[in-house]
Amino acid sequence: MQTTWPPVLVLTAALALAPSFASAQLAHPNASGAAIGHVHINARDLDAQSRFWTTLGGRVFQHEKLTLVQFPGIYVILRKQDPTGGTVGSTLNHFGFLVKDFAGSVARWKAAGLEWEPVVNPQIGQGFINGPDGVRVEIYEDTSIATPMKMHHIHLMVPDPPAAQRWYSQQFGAIPGTRLGGVGTTRTQFDTVNVPGTEVTLSKSAETLVPTKGRAVDHIGFEVTGIDAFVARLKSAGVKTDGDIRNSTNASGLRIVYVTDPWGTEIEITEGLAAIH
Repeated sequence: MQTTWPPVLVLTAALALAPSFASAQLAHPNASGAAIGHVHINARDLDAQSRFWTTLGGRVFQHEKLTLVQFPGIYVILRKQDPTGGTVGSTLNHFGFLVKDFAGSVARWKAAGLEWEPVVNPQIGQGFINGPDGVRVEIYEDTSIATPMKMHHIHLMVPDPPAAQRWYSQQFGAIPGTRLGGVGTTRTQFDTVNVPGTEVTLSKSAETLVPTKGRAVDHIGFEVTGIDAFVARLKSAGVKTDGDIRNSTNASGLRIVYVTDPWGTEIEITEGLAAIH
């Protein structure tokens, strides 16, 4: 007979099993006052998502009404809500981490029953993990990082990558660039924009993709300093918010507002997330 643990015991077990790493502070903001803050997951089964992210290498913890998974450079925030679909098919196809010990990490994940999708890459170790609710996570090897894992990128699908580069650069102070990527031996020059803590990778897609809101990855989040001035600047540039800046009902001291980029990726702008540990 399968034993069903109460949610508190599942979270306690997750905390006990999580690999230890140095406290994962968010990156210092750029000159525009922005850094990556979080990726927000809609979870059909909160316990299953907690186990997945713990096995992957995160530290699950509860802060008031927020269930967070801490990785160096970012939080994954879990919310109990049935998603309308996975990441593939939305404007956010996947997001990715670097790992220091690629072979050891992959062996551990496979032994734990995670769905590993290898990629043949002659340069570095690379592959994908398909998590609960259709959340797709890319893994890259980087032996130079100081921690076992580190946030690397958020991969968006857009019809016009240069236009997306300009938008993220103008609104969030992101630095445009390129990265040689692609799957296996098929190499692609991606357009990118970088904010402290992550790269936003931009791929051209001619398909009609659905917005992120309601999907397994519901939105991404930027942590900012001086949210009032930051949002006022966005509004002066014609960016619409979902309403006024407000206090979060999930965590005291956290102020929030939402915007959506022109291609359908919802973005939460927060101030105060960096103070949560």
